Amino acid sequence: MKGASQGCKIFGMISPEEIKRTLAEALPGSTIETQDLTGGGDHWQVIIVSPAFEGKGLLEQHRMVNEALKEAMDDQRIHALALKTFSPAQWEKLGS
Repeated sequence: MKGASQGCKIFGMISPEEIKRTLAEALPGSTIETQDLTGGGDHWQVIIVSPAFEGKGLLEQHRMVNEALKEAMDDQRIHALALKTFSPAQWEKLGS
């Protein structure tokens, strides 16, 4: 199958540290927790508490995270992403 993978960059797994670093750069001052949901390194749950989310709805918060992780999602290092996003005020209300 000559050329079957042309135009599609495939990389190895993404590390939890790389996810945290990428998000910390895009959303300074955030608290970020990651969990590999399957052990395969491409299905992640990420919990983010960020001042950047203050006054923004859930959809906008998730768009901000997806934009920050766009490259890793485009090249399939992240295949699935479950997000839990909170502003500091929302996190406080949860008592977490």
